[in-house]
Amino acid sequence: MLGGTVFLSYAVAQESVHRGHEVTCLARAETGAAPAGASLVRANRADGPAAYAQLSGDWDAVIDVSWEPLHVREAVEALAARSRHWTYVSSCSVYADQGGGRLDESAEILEALDPSVASSLANYGEAKVACENLCLAVLGSRLHVCRPGLIGGPGDPSDRFGYWPARFARFPDDEVLVPDGTDAVTATLDVRDLADWIVTVGESGLTGTMNALGEQLLLSDVLSRAQRVAGHRGALIPLDEDWLLEHGVAPWSGNESLPLWIPRSMGFEVFSKRSSARARTLGLSRRPLEETLSATLAFEQNAGLDRERRAGLSRERETELLREWSAERA
Repeated sequence: MLGGTVFLSYAVAQESVHRGHEVTCLARAETGAAPAGASLVRANRADGPAAYAQLSGDWDAVIDVSWEPLHVREAVEALAARSRHWTYVSSCSVYADQGGGRLDESAEILEALDPSVASSLANYGEAKVACENLCLAVLGSRLHVCRPGLIGGPGDPSDRFGYWPARFARFPDDEVLVPDGTDAVTATLDVRDLADWIVTVGESGLTGTMNALGEQLLLSDVLSRAQRVAGHRGALIPLDEDWLLEHGVAPWSGNESLPLWIPRSMGFEVFSKRSSARARTLGLSRRPLEETLSATLAFEQNAGLDRERRAGLSRERETELLREWSAERA
C-alpha cells in the first residue's frame, strides 16, 4: 500500500490485514499510523526513486492513491516489474463532460496534465488522467483503474460528508441552513465499501477501468436521513442557490461552504450520476446510507463536534446568513 495511514489508503490496508494478507505501508506517517498488523516503511515519495529502496521482494498487489504524476511514475518504475497486480485509484473527475454525455467508463476524459506543469486542485482531473496513462503505459493488462466519485464515511479528512450529521447533532433544536438545490443527485460511497472492493479486485486479479460510486440519492434525501440519524428536531431553511453564491458561500467543500451542494449553474449535473454497473456486476457492494451516517457521526463526536473543520459553514457565518436572508424578505 503506497500510503496506508489516512482515510482510503488506511481502510484498504486495514481490510487487507483483516483478510489475512501480509501488508506493507510505505508512507511518511506524519498525520496517522498504519493499521495494527501492517508493516510500516517510513519514506517520503517526494525524495524520488530513493523512497522505494527499502522495499524488497515481489508483490501480489500494489495500490496507489496519489495524484502526483511524478510520484506515480517513480512508483511504477520501481515496483511494476515485481508486482502481479496494480490498482491505481483515480477519480470521476477525469471525465471531460460533467454536464451530460455517456455515463459509463467509455465517456471522454480530460487531456493529461503536462509533466512540466505542477499539479494542484485546479488541475486535479488532468493530473489523475496523467497518472492513469503512466500506469497503463507500463502495467498494461495488469492494471485496475478505479474511478470513485465522492467517498465518505468515518475518518474523512475533507470533512465534507461529516459536516451534515455533525451539524444536525451539534444543535438538535436549531434551524439549519440548507441550499434550495436539494433536488440534485448525490452519491457517496462509504470508504469501507470502496476499500473492500479494492482488496477484492486485487485478490481476484480483475483489471480494467471501473467507476465506483455510492447509491444515487437526492441531496434532500441525504439531509433528511442525516437529520434522523443525528436526532435533529429543528427546521431546515432552504436558501436560494444564486443568493448563496452572491454572498460568498462555497459549494461542495472547503471553508465556509455547504458540502455536497453542487449548484445547477456549475454544470456538474452528471458527476454523481456516473454508472457503476460494471463494478457492481463484479462485486462492488454498498451498505445502507444510514450505516455510513451513523459511523460518520460517531467519528465526528469522538473528534469533537465543536472542532475547527475543513468544510462547512461556521456557526457565526450560518447565523449571519440566516439573519440577512430574513431581513431582505421582511
